[in-house]
Parts: sequence; C-alpha cells; structure tokens
Amino acid sequence: MFNAKNIRNIAIIAHIDHGKTTLLDSLLKQSQIFHDHEKIPERVMDSYDQEKERGITIFAKHTSIFYQDYKINIIDTPGHADFSGEVERVLGMVNSVLLLVDAKEGPMPQTRFVLMKSLKMGLRPIVILNKIDRPHVDPERALNLTFDLFSELGATDEQLDFAYCYASGLSGFAMMKLDDPRKDMKPLFDLIVKEVPAPTGDINAPFLMQAATIGYDDYVGRQGIGRILAGVVTKGMSIDRINKNGERKTFKVQRIEGHHGLKKVEMEEAGVGDIVTISGIEDVTISDTLCAIDNTVILPPIAVEEPTLSIDFMVNSGPFSGKDGKNLTINKIRDRLLREKKANVTLKIDTYEDVVDKITVSGRGELHLAVLIEAMRREDYEFIVSKPQVIIKEIDGVKSEPMEMSHIEVPSEFSGAVISELGIRKGEMQSLDTDEHGITRMEFLIPTRGLMGCASELLTLTRGLVIMTSIFDHYAPWKGALPGRKRGVMISIGSGVTNAYACFGLQERSVLFVKPGDEVYEGMIVGENSRDNDLIVNVTKAKQLTNVRAAGKDENILLIPPRTFTLEQAINFISEDEYVEITPKNIRLRKKYLNENDRKRYSRQSS
Repeated sequence: MFNAKNIRNIAIIAHIDHGKTTLLDSLLKQSQIFHDHEKIPERVMDSYDQEKERGITIFAKHTSIFYQDYKINIIDTPGHADFSGEVERVLGMVNSVLLLVDAKEGPMPQTRFVLMKSLKMGLRPIVILNKIDRPHVDPERALNLTFDLFSELGATDEQLDFAYCYASGLSGFAMMKLDDPRKDMKPLFDLIVKEVPAPTGDINAPFLMQAATIGYDDYVGRQGIGRILAGVVTKGMSIDRINKNGERKTFKVQRIEGHHGLKKVEMEEAGVGDIVTISGIEDVTISDTLCAIDNTVILPPIAVEEPTLSIDFMVNSGPFSGKDGKNLTINKIRDRLLREKKANVTLKIDTYEDVVDKITVSGRGELHLAVLIEAMRREDYEFIVSKPQVIIKEIDGVKSEPMEMSHIEVPSEFSGAVISELGIRKGEMQSLDTDEHGITRMEFLIPTRGLMGCASELLTLTRGLVIMTSIFDHYAPWKGALPGRKRGVMISIGSGVTNAYACFGLQERSVLFVKPGDEVYEGMIVGENSRDNDLIVNVTKAKQLTNVRAAGKDENILLIPPRTFTLEQAINFISEDEYVEITPKNIRLRKKYLNENDRKRYSRQSS
C-alpha cells in the first residue's frame, strides 16, 4: 500500500483529436512499465474495438505508472461531448487534470465543456500545449486563448495561475520553455509531481469510498470502481453499500484490484488515495457509497447532465427478420439495454405499458446512441430504430429545445455556402475569423434538430473540406419548423434480387443504395430521388429478351457505385416515416408502411 503523500491522481482532458491517448502512450513507454522486447501498439489505451476503428476514446480508462518514489494514477477520458458522462464521473476521483490544447488550433468546443466541469469541481488544471512540433503552430496565441477561456468560465485566481508546459505526444518530449532541449517526458513528470496535490483523507478513519464507475467480471460479477476517500479496505472485510435511496446492505469484499501500467493487479489491502476496483458488492451502481459498517457518512450522488436525444428500438418485423441475427425478441433487446444502463448513467430507458414492441432510449447525442447500436449488432442483435428526436422541456412555461455550439473550419471560398446552409437551419453566428492560410473558423449556436443530417450536406457543399464539431450548450425557446430532407427516396415495389439492367435504368434520376445481386423487399428504400418526392420503383426488373441480335442493339451498362451508409449516416438520413433496419451484417432503410393508397399515390407521382 502506497503512502498517500506519494500518490498523484490525474485525468487527461481535451477536445477530440488533440492527442490525449498519444501523449499517454509516451508517458507509459517512458515510465518503463513495458519489457524491453514487448511489442507496444499505438494508442494502447484504446482497447475497445470501436475506439480503434473510429480513432476516438469512448470509455474512460485507468492506468498507473511509477516515477521515482511516486505512483501516478492516470485516467484517459473521452474527448467527444456525447461521452461527457464518462468525464463527469471520473473527475471526482482525481486531484488535478492535464488539459491538452493543440498549439496550432487553440481551445475548441469540447475543451470548454471539460474545462468547465473541472473548474466547477475546484480542480487546478495543468495546461499542456501539445503538438508543438507541427508546422505553423502558434503556442503564444493558444496559451492566451486558453487563459481567456479560463477567465470566461469563472476560474478563481488560483486556477488562473495555472502551470503549463509544451509537449509532443507523438515525438515523446516535453519542455518548460520553447528553447529547452526536446529530449523526453521528464519535465512533464516533474510538473505533475510538483503541481498535483496529494490525495487528502485520514487513513485512520473508517473506510469510505464512492463508486464512480462500474466494472463486470464473469467470476465475481459487478465491481465498484473509485478513489478511497478515507481509511483502509482489506480483502475479506465486511463493508456496507448505501444506495441513493439511503438503503444500507452489508457485503464481504471478495477482491481488491489496482493497476500497474495497463495490467490489473490484485491487492490484499488499499488505503486513502488509491483508485481501486472492489468486487463482491452485489448490484453496486454509480454514486453508491461504500463504507465501513460503523461509518455514518453518506456521500451526495454524482450529478450527471440529462440526455438530449431519444430514439425508438423496435422488433425487426421485416421480411428478412432472423436471417442475420440471433437475438430478435423485444425481451432480449430490453435485457441488453437494461444491462447497458447499469454502467452508463447518461442513458435513459423508457418502456410503455400499452406498447409491447417499442423501447425508447435517450442519450447525449447521435454518436452516443450509434456506439450502443453498433455494439448490439456485433453481439448478434437485430432490430429497427426510428429517427432520433430531440427531448423537449418546458422551462418557465415555455416550450424549449436543446441548442448546440458548433465550431466549423472550412476554406474561405466555401464559407458563404456554409453560412447560408446553417442559416436555413436556424443557426445564429457567434464568431467568424479567417487566418493567413485562408481557413475560416466560425461558431454557430444552432438547434440540435438543425444539426441532424447537416454534416453530410456540408461535406457536399464544401467538397469534403469541412471540419465540424459541436457540443450541447443550453435549452432555449423552440425555434419553430425546420426544413426537412431536400430530396425524396426510391422505394422498392416488390421483393427479389436487384440486377444491373434495372439499376442502370434508375441511376440517371437517383443515387442508388443497392448494387446488382442485393436482396430487396417491398417498402425497402433503394435510392435517393433527384427530386423532392418519393417514387416507387422496380429495381428487380429484368430485361425483356427478344430474338433480335443486331450490332448496337444492346447498350453497354456502366454502373455508378452505390452509396453505402454508416450507422450514423443512416440514422441522420431517414425521415419521420422511415426506419433503419439493423442486423449483424446489414444496414437497410425502409418505409414505416406501404399500403395500397401509398402505391397509387407514388405511381401517379412517378408517371
């Protein structure tokens, strides 16, 4: 058990893609926790499949490194606002944060969010101006903008007097001054030891801890993870769990685990300041107080901001139901969602007594929901989902909707098109700045509704050169109706297998979502119409064969590759009367219904 005076607990926070995980790679490698011949992957902390594929951190992860006589517990946090619930929970376990700021870009929207949370909790951040070895960096500007952001967020005098250094996570060096030698991470290690306060708490007091995150082990079940606030816990010790309702129950500690590098290590005892995983506490959940039997302290619950988007999960009732997935019933889907809810406090699940085939899931944003959906389809679940809906609140008798602050970077020649598009979506420009390289940076306050499907539209308008990030800002009065999707869809009139002849005939007036050889069914969306109306089409229509065989009679068929959707793109694309069908192998779009009246209406339109 380490002396609390020699423990440093920190979290790394930053805007997405500002280099948190890469910097942590360098700290791990230079702390000599790996063997000399051990192969170390890039972004070693991103262990979850979707984190590696998407290039982002989704779940907060804990590691411990040792420097001189000090144990440094580091928590890598997500940079994307949709996973901010992870950040909110772990900040209670640390005594300071490393705030990474790109030395070229300066503070970004997510920087504001995570910094605001840290300052409110009374933490004094250490600022790291990262990627200092990139071309065109302006560290002085980035530092000044960071100071302005601290001031704007109401930092105290002590917090404004923050320590800072310069670093390159990729190249593996840190320095206190710009003209210092670019050697290794030692200056950053020294800064952490000097500036991060040691954990407080009386080691002789009764044991006290709060579960900030939840783990699960196949052998010992649910696990509570948090920082020990007082006393000592030992293996086999009887402790109480007090839930948010004040109900108290006694359990025996089956296992205590800490970290050494990336590996979990079992401990016989742990004391004040240690961040540990405790097993043996049945049904432990986030915010629960874990304490000695004679402890009367009940810790306040961890406050987490509420979801802003909801989506409906339903049983796949389509003709292809059960072809790919194994878990199809509403009971299996509900059980999986409730299991996710136990570890994810930002998720809300609603079931309805009068509706047996629908479950509404609310989250912090489209990416938050998309990661859950992707995880479920990889576990052989099959279901359909509706278009996401914003969660409306009534504030002081006024109907209000979520607003987001959107940061956009685009070459200046496309700025007019971007401003026009966001204006149509009720966006209000907050700032505009063009640098010497011809890159325009804009900030818009825009309804969450206005951002749905916006990214793909902006990519088209700017030839793929736009960078857009956004973060929830506040609730504001309802902004009124917004324009829907500009173009209609093409709907298959029957079931069968698509062929090249039919696709070739349709591609002149649409962007197809299918290719020859794909199976389709009645009501399935097979393409985007070039006009604003929906059309029913026969994408399985075969060419009529004749006995005439003359030169030039047959056309050369050249097919344009179909548009393929990612999960987020599919959810963004659909309208209110459409669903996304999700299976382990396929993502399909379909109409909610297609009856005889629809057929007649669509047939008149197509003729």
